[in-house]
Amino acid sequence: MRSFVAVAALLLAAPAAGAQTVTVEQPWARATAPQAQAGAVYATLTAATADRLTGASTPVAASVQVHENIHDNGVVRMRELEGGLPLEPGKPVTLAPGGYHLMLIGLKQQLKPGDSFPLTLSFANEPPVTVTVPVAAAGAAAAVPMDHMHMH
Repeated sequence: MRSFVAVAALLLAAPAAGAQTVTVEQPWARATAPQAQAGAVYATLTAATADRLTGASTPVAASVQVHENIHDNGVVRMRELEGGLPLEPGKPVTLAPGGYHLMLIGLKQQLKPGDSFPLTLSFANEPPVTVTVPVAAAGAAAAVPMDHMHMH
């Protein structure tokens, strides 16, 4: 009986298997030119516990880096965030044009409006999250209005 109680206590104390604590909402990308070698993905990330977005992968690009835009003496520059993007518990972090974003490097195909592709985000503490990324028009400023496209 004592071992049963000990096992039950351990099970209750352990987090639910497969419980996801990072929510990815409204992922989207801008369309690219036919021969473009780079693109960007945007989304809103919310973590239930402290974490860090460390990278991503997708079949449409050779690699994906976590980037930010910075203003350097009046010039906007892009740089990779070494170590990833911190996620504070309960505070949404928006990846958007002109700020944080996921840089698709070595595109294997053109990103065309209306298309979509899978993207797997990696975190320091949580398991990877795979989302479907719809492609908006080139120059779009916001997500494709498809409520059913957000994933948890």
